Amino acid sequence: MVTREQVKMARAALGWNVKKLAEKVGVAANTISRFENGTDTYGDTLRKIRHVFENAGIIFIDENGGGAGVRLKNRSEQ
Repeated sequence: MVTREQVKMARAALGWNVKKLAEKVGVAANTISRFENGTDTYGDTLRKIRHVFENAGIIFIDENGGGAGVRLKNRSEQ
């Protein structure tokens, strides 16, 4: 699944604020803010968040001893 840190990093990589992500996911901005600040959210919402980011070119990197992260796809991968 996606972590709150990955959501923050992905938003930063794309230059999106909470409101823009919320609009794209179809949830209230407060839902995104609460998740990023430590409140759990429904699995369906997390799947939608991940899907929106992946469609925007974000690749999620799983925990590998150095912490979970994100990166942007190369233009040739998109």
